[in-house]
Amino acid sequence: MNKNAKRLLKNFAFSAGLLLTVTLIVIAIAAPLIAPFDPDVQDTSRRLEPPSHEHLLGLDDLGRDVFSRIVFGARVSLRVGFSVVFIASLIGISLGAIAGYFGGIADTLIMRLTDILLAFPGILLAIALVAVLGPSLNNVILALSTIGWVGYARLVRGQVLKVREMEYVTAAKALGAKSPRVIVLHVLPNVINPVIVMATLGLAGAILSEAALSFLGLGVQPPTPSWGAMLTSGRRYLGLANHLAIFPGAAIMLAVMGLNFLGDGLIDALDPKYRKLMD
Repeated sequence: MNKNAKRLLKNFAFSAGLLLTVTLIVIAIAAPLIAPFDPDVQDTSRRLEPPSHEHLLGLDDLGRDVFSRIVFGARVSLRVGFSVVFIASLIGISLGAIAGYFGGIADTLIMRLTDILLAFPGILLAIALVAVLGPSLNNVILALSTIGWVGYARLVRGQVLKVREMEYVTAAKALGAKSPRVIVLHVLPNVINPVIVMATLGLAGAILSEAALSFLGLGVQPPTPSWGAMLTSGRRYLGLANHLAIFPGAAIMLAVMGLNFLGDGLIDALDPKYRKLMD
């Protein structure tokens, strides 16, 4: 194990976040093997049954196994999270690199567009977009990607403005390298660390936003299991069967907390100022 890997594993936030994140991913991938029941099978004669040996987290208002639905709900959350991070980072990195490297009118147009989008609260803009497009998983991904790329663009632009003045970039230009080659091979590899951190934290934000949209009825539609939809269904029975809200809420909390821990650990490990302190 190299020095960087040892340094990361010594960081409590990174280790705890990595454990929670890997557990979440494994649960999502192996959902059919882990879930003891079909998440959509109903038994209305046993609706709102509390946790028991047979049903570890109880049954919901339609008699469906809560544990199985939470396990399959992890798939929805991770699909939204990874899709949003991939699309938003791809758009943001591309536009940010263009704005920072070329400057001029391209920089002005891209940055003014980001300013316009940043003028709106992100979740409200996502709600408006999904309300117009219609509630569905793909529309949630589209809406969150539309507002998510802005942060990547601003971050990458700021980093590129510094890197483009470095000697190795100037040398590459002097040797006749074209701008796309310089950006891809010499500029972006040297600005990727903060992007990785932002992507990790963005994954947590996307999962939380998807849960919020589903809670409002604008996300994944029934009967597909979604943690946010399970929360909004369970809030009607808080006094009668509070397990319907407690367990989906705990799943959201653990998933977001694990990813935030992972991001915090990466900040400590990838930032040279923290690296010296850890050594």
